[in-house]
Amino acid sequence: MKLGVWLREIRANFLLLSAVLVPLGTSIAVYEGFFNFLHFVLAFVGLVTLHISVNVLNEYYDYKSGLDFNTIATPFSGGSKVLVMGLIKPESAYRLGVVCLAFGTAIGIYFLYAVGWLLLPILILGFIAVYFYTTKLARAMLGEVFAGLGLGALPILGAYFVQTGFYSTLALATSLIPGILTHNLLLLNEFPDVEADAKAGRRNFVIALGRRKAAKLYSALTLFAYAWLAFTMVVRIVPVTCLVAFLTLPHALKAVKTALAHHDDLQGLMPALASNVIVTLATPALLALGFMLALV
Repeated sequence: MKLGVWLREIRANFLLLSAVLVPLGTSIAVYEGFFNFLHFVLAFVGLVTLHISVNVLNEYYDYKSGLDFNTIATPFSGGSKVLVMGLIKPESAYRLGVVCLAFGTAIGIYFLYAVGWLLLPILILGFIAVYFYTTKLARAMLGEVFAGLGLGALPILGAYFVQTGFYSTLALATSLIPGILTHNLLLLNEFPDVEADAKAGRRNFVIALGRRKAAKLYSALTLFAYAWLAFTMVVRIVPVTCLVAFLTLPHALKAVKTALAHHDDLQGLMPALASNVIVTLATPALLALGFMLALV
């Protein structure tokens, strides 16, 4: 089996999100005077492994439900089509997803003993987000919320906790921003698949609200994320050096403008999807840079 096929199946390009979340949580801890290299590496590997698990299990269940036979593949949505094309056996994909889930869970259990049991709520919510995303959460209008938690706020809080052994207002306030952006990443990526998702029994905000109102929700949440960042700097929760994260604001405004204008036009919506990815990946990375700059 070619490596490239498996990289498509695990949605390797989507794993960049995990690669910026753990450094952000760690950078907050470093800003406060804490750093454990081993814990950083384990948290990084654990999150990437769990991200692979949710990607592969999502592909597997979408294949089994028939959803991926009806979606249009884009760089941002519609699935990899690896299972649909028969390039990998569905059972092999499922086994990989379960193994990655078990491996990531094992790292989490290590942290429970090494750092503290206050990590347990994050691990439980993370497990739910990974294993039940496609079969339960995406059918109960909870998919976007748990995406924002599982690949947004929770990894930042978890990465911070395994460095410090506690939670802080700073970590919580900062985690809200990537949480909203990841929520919005999934929300906007659902626009092209509305009809196929509804036919497969999924329930999400785009199906419930319609594309026009969902575009307004996306826009409001995106702007709120930047307003929240500004507020946290004004009240001196977050260091002013995190102002560097506003470098992604032009991309966010482009995504908002395009989504509002082309919510019913798949081709016209593509620039919004691309800008949205840039915002979701670059903003946490720039926030991490901001915390490091505050130490200079």
